[in-house]
Amino acid sequence: MSIRAAILREMGLPAPYANSRPLAVADIELDPPGVGEVLVRIKVAGLCHSDLSVINGDRPRGLPMVLGHESSAEVVEAGAGVTDLKAGDHVVTVFVPSCGCCQPCMKGRPALCEPGAAANAAGTLLNGGRRVRIGDEYLNHHIGVSCFAEYAVVSRRSCIKVEAEISHREAALFGCAVLTGAGAVINRAKLKAGDTAAVVGMGGVGLSALIACVASGARRVVAVDLSNDKLALAKQLGATHLVNPRDIKSDAALVDAAGGRVDIGFDMAGALPAFETAYKLTDRGGATVTSGLPNPSINFALPLAQMVGEEREVLGSYLGSGVPSVDISRYIGLYQEGRLPVDKLLGNTFTLDQINEGFDHLASGNGLRDAIIFDD
Repeated sequence: MSIRAAILREMGLPAPYANSRPLAVADIELDPPGVGEVLVRIKVAGLCHSDLSVINGDRPRGLPMVLGHESSAEVVEAGAGVTDLKAGDHVVTVFVPSCGCCQPCMKGRPALCEPGAAANAAGTLLNGGRRVRIGDEYLNHHIGVSCFAEYAVVSRRSCIKVEAEISHREAALFGCAVLTGAGAVINRAKLKAGDTAAVVGMGGVGLSALIACVASGARRVVAVDLSNDKLALAKQLGATHLVNPRDIKSDAALVDAAGGRVDIGFDMAGALPAFETAYKLTDRGGATVTSGLPNPSINFALPLAQMVGEEREVLGSYLGSGVPSVDISRYIGLYQEGRLPVDKLLGNTFTLDQINEGFDHLASGNGLRDAIIFDD
């Protein structure tokens, strides 16, 4: 079938993207779903820094590619072997397809699925196939989803059925922003009631983490961001201390502004200064958790003597360090009960033709969770 999609052919074009146009919206062909695959109609696609990091070259991927990984969609057709989804079902896409059979999957860590990681790196679906093309030229899939398009074919392992009555605009948040941010707090850090926490980076993932810290009973929650507007929202969402690094002149001033060091520091910005800030705010015996994905060349020199003498931990968290098929329904339930008010994260909306302008807004640091809305 013929669909419209946003194609990235060259990384590293200069901003503003409204001028350089790294994403070209064009008519492409979408092949039917194969065995174990599903054809979905994309309803809402979130704009995430993980997409921006491919556009600007921080996260190199094989090109050309149909970009996008956070979405809510409606099932159009289930391929052979898919018996638990039918036309009309609502699904949220997740950016690591889990095979269920490799060692990490069997240990309950689907974010580390080995075939899923290999497929994502190769730009294919889980079974190694590609379903998007222009003529005879096949295009790469973006981490198994490629949702900056009117329709997509995805592995059944890349989507989670949503039973709850929530809008597609709300549901899309749970595929990446909420899954990643809340999961880092609940699953990876295992934050307990009475703990103290600092969250660096008030984007969609960071605000989700902050909300999860509040919901989990943290007694002090420090929000750190370069935007005072985002810090004001963080305060509305339960942050007890607000820190804008532009106003900080020393490490001592940083700790003082935060009300002291914390049990758990979260880097949700995907930049070295953000991780350094989270690490500086972490107390003796505490953990620094990062869900950011900077350029692979970025390194942090760990002070090993300090790690030993202060019993520090540094933890990575990917896909929320949990089981998406379980976690997404839990988080949606908490949202419906008013305990995870992630609707406060909703930002601007754009059409598919405005996608480059959307990424300019994301890159400015002023937006919340912006999204592409597809017409009915």
